[in-house]
Amino acid sequence: ERQELDGRAGADWAADMVARLNAMPNVRIMTRTAVTGVYDQGTFGAVERPAPARGRVQECFWRISARRAVLAAGAIERPIAFANNDRPGVMLAGAMRAYVNRYAVAPGRSVVVFGASQDVGQTARDLRAAGVHLAAIVDARADADTSDLPADVPYYPGAMVEKVMGREVEAVLIRRADGRTDKIQADCLAMSGGWNPLVHLTCHLNGRPVWRDDIAGFVPAPNAVPGLMPAGACNGAQTTAQCLAEGRAAAQALCADLGLRGPVPNLPMAEDTPRDAKPIWVVPGKGRKWVDFQNDVTVKDVEQAAAENFRSVEHMKRYTTQGMATDQGKIGNVTALAVLADATGRDIPGTGTTTYRPPYVPVSIAAMGAGAAGRGFAPDRLPTSHARALSLNAPMIEAGLWLRPSYFPQKGETTWRQSCDREVTMVRDAVGIADVSSLGKIDVQGPDAGAFLDFVYTNRMSNLAPGKVRYGLMLREDGHVMDDGTCACLGQDHFLVTTTTAAAGDVMRHFDLVAQVLRPDWDVAIASATEHWAQFAVAGPKARGLIADIVDGFNPGDWPFMACGPVQVGGQGGRLFRISFSGEEGYEIAVPARYGEDLYRQLLARAADLGGGPYGIEALNILRIEKGFLTHAEMDGRTTAHDLGLGRMLSTQKDFIGRAAAGRDGLMDPARERLVGIRPIGAVRQLTAGAFLFDEGEAAERANAQGFVTSVGYSPTLGDFLGLAMVKHGPERIGQRLRMVDHLRDVTTHCEIVDPVFFDPEGARMRGDG
Repeated sequence: ERQELDGRAGADWAADMVARLNAMPNVRIMTRTAVTGVYDQGTFGAVERPAPARGRVQECFWRISARRAVLAAGAIERPIAFANNDRPGVMLAGAMRAYVNRYAVAPGRSVVVFGASQDVGQTARDLRAAGVHLAAIVDARADADTSDLPADVPYYPGAMVEKVMGREVEAVLIRRADGRTDKIQADCLAMSGGWNPLVHLTCHLNGRPVWRDDIAGFVPAPNAVPGLMPAGACNGAQTTAQCLAEGRAAAQALCADLGLRGPVPNLPMAEDTPRDAKPIWVVPGKGRKWVDFQNDVTVKDVEQAAAENFRSVEHMKRYTTQGMATDQGKIGNVTALAVLADATGRDIPGTGTTTYRPPYVPVSIAAMGAGAAGRGFAPDRLPTSHARALSLNAPMIEAGLWLRPSYFPQKGETTWRQSCDREVTMVRDAVGIADVSSLGKIDVQGPDAGAFLDFVYTNRMSNLAPGKVRYGLMLREDGHVMDDGTCACLGQDHFLVTTTTAAAGDVMRHFDLVAQVLRPDWDVAIASATEHWAQFAVAGPKARGLIADIVDGFNPGDWPFMACGPVQVGGQGGRLFRISFSGEEGYEIAVPARYGEDLYRQLLARAADLGGGPYGIEALNILRIEKGFLTHAEMDGRTTAHDLGLGRMLSTQKDFIGRAAAGRDGLMDPARERLVGIRPIGAVRQLTAGAFLFDEGEAAERANAQGFVTSVGYSPTLGDFLGLAMVKHGPERIGQRLRMVDHLRDVTTHCEIVDPVFFDPEGARMRGDG
């Protein structure tokens, strides 16, 4: 623009401001960057498009967090709907001024200027100053100030451009106020239908803009986005002076909110002429009048939507595709609303607006996902024991979203099996330490916490007494097992749920769905506490002695099997759970995560004195297979409680998610594949997970499969390979023989179906009785 500020060219004044800001060490100016979305708690998304250069990224997506922000997004000029307004040569007046003022390019040889505000005169003056021929000035206002207009240019007060002619603009048909028409030869038309404040970002948190008759446009609603303050043209300011004043006022208010102080700058002298705009939406006349220039939506399309009872602005949008192109309605939406309002006999604010959603400008998927490569896609989640485990040369394995130690090799051990066998034997004979912090932990509190847990678990949890733990099972709505785990009652209306490592995120989403959608009437609060606590399993016949050495004032008689409660560990508060996933007398001790590394080192030191030490995922897997405990190898999304031998956990006294579906005949069929144990017989002792099982003498073909192997491992305790499997009529076939065939690894093994609990089936060792 050719405006002046304090007697200087506006461009020079702006350049000076930019230089002063760049000199400040606490200011970053991000050019070629657009804020694309507003999110909770002062978070903004922005896309930066650096100047093209070899080797430079094409786009960079930013996440910006701010306690306070000022939105000075400006306003965008809107077109006028008249016949053939989409022809090459028809331009917005502001765009035409940019051509002549910024780029020194003549938009045409002969130009007609059309509008109903001060922009008409401003455009005409700028074109004349650039040496562009003006064919006519058409101002829909009959009483506009003409003192600054070129005297030698035909002027049409109270008139409108009805139509442009030619495939490209060749002539303009002007309808005077008295109804007469004039045809003016021209190859370019500048139109200005007014200005729409850019309110989009203020609507991304469900705020709705407010209509202002004086500017014929929507402005942001007060406090539409907490911490975001609109100022300037996006807030309805119509002159440069008003914009500068609003900017200063916003800065003063922001500083006051943050408790900051600074000098108040003087405002420069700037243009302050009222726009005196008269909104022009549609010019009457025959011919197609375009509203959305990208999706080719016309005035007739909007009127037809109303005629077919698509009267809601959202319905009209989908009927016509108005505003659904990449500009997201920035140019044509308000005009379309005016047309719809007229067609339905409503005013514009009564018609309403469509919903503005991120992104404000198009963003490539690659830019948003650029950080999601390698560890950016799946960040390493490390337990507090990670550094110590690495120092013990433990190789890491991915477990869910976490890295956990696979095994802990000692001197002389050359294979993982040697280490694993030693660790299993260590737990069975002495004591072992395992970091189980990766297990999901969900804190559930509130007056309806018990009812909530009864609904998500198949068994009852509401009658769990404080200081007690119970094993629980939860189903999906289709009746299949979702996950298992423990539920500990920590106090009145206070529970802690544990989940498997792999399903922690799924269960948390499931709990949120239940609380927010299925039972929003219940007073219950849910929070993930997985990362807040470091938790360690202490298992083995010497576990009790180790816990007594670690926990202040520990009395074994106060901690029966499946007990829980608060404890003191070296004067620091923690929690103790008398539970086991190994089949041995076991405890899980939890402390706030910041104390996890120190506690782990102390546990290892005490364990070493007792002939024990750390054990990893491989040993943990063998220990649980020996006891027939389940993981997601068995709960693979296709199994039911009956399949896994847990049918008695389906309460008949209460409702729970999946209850109706779980009772379907097909899911209760005894011919389904159900959980059993398998042991090799014969010369080949190897079992492999994933292999199919066949009756002896039957061809190893898919149609003859009797089931498949879910988990296997070598048990040093029992001196043989053990496996868990899903077999048709499984529990009824204990004692029968099958043939395991693994075509991939070329292994065939004859095996016997046995009970899935191989070790200590009475559970005496786990309860501490053995």
